[in-house]
Amino acid sequence: MNEIKLEINNPAPEFVAEVYHNNEIKKISLTEYKGKWVVLFFYPADFTFVCPTELGSLADSYEEFQKLDTEIISVSTDTVFVHKAWHDNSETIKKIKFPMLADPTGNVSRAYGTYIHSEGLSLRGTFIIDPDGVLKAYELHDNSIGRNTTELLRKIKAAQFVRKHGGEVCPANWEPGKGTLKPSLDIVGKI
Repeated sequence: MNEIKLEINNPAPEFVAEVYHNNEIKKISLTEYKGKWVVLFFYPADFTFVCPTELGSLADSYEEFQKLDTEIISVSTDTVFVHKAWHDNSETIKKIKFPMLADPTGNVSRAYGTYIHSEGLSLRGTFIIDPDGVLKAYELHDNSIGRNTTELLRKIKAAQFVRKHGGEVCPANWEPGKGTLKPSLDIVGKI
């Protein structure tokens, strides 16, 4: 599969893949999440060091994501059977209530540009997709750098605010309840 060039405000790459979710193995597609916000949360591998800290943090905040009408889908190049084994053997991973997507072929990781060809693993990548299936934000990290769940929640809240309040934008460090900006062509023309 060729890698797709990702572009903000364009459709996120579609996929159909197996997940381990609620003690069962099933297939899901990105299409079935239309109407909801989605966070695709790529990580290198199960049974590693930084990954359980990130997934545990997401699990601890999952209820807050759900209140924001947002589904988390974690993604690694492990199989669903490895996801199940990790879930069965780790107290941290047992807390996970979101789907854990298996990408052993690396096709989903390639589509999102996170695949490390020389290792057969994924970089740490976070993708925010709106209810229309449009990519609104993404970031990639070196695998030695863990991500911040609080900042991810802030980004989702900002994206939802902007979607609801067309014409307004969120400045740096914006939090709900703080002021926003209304870009003006008069100001832009004077810069």
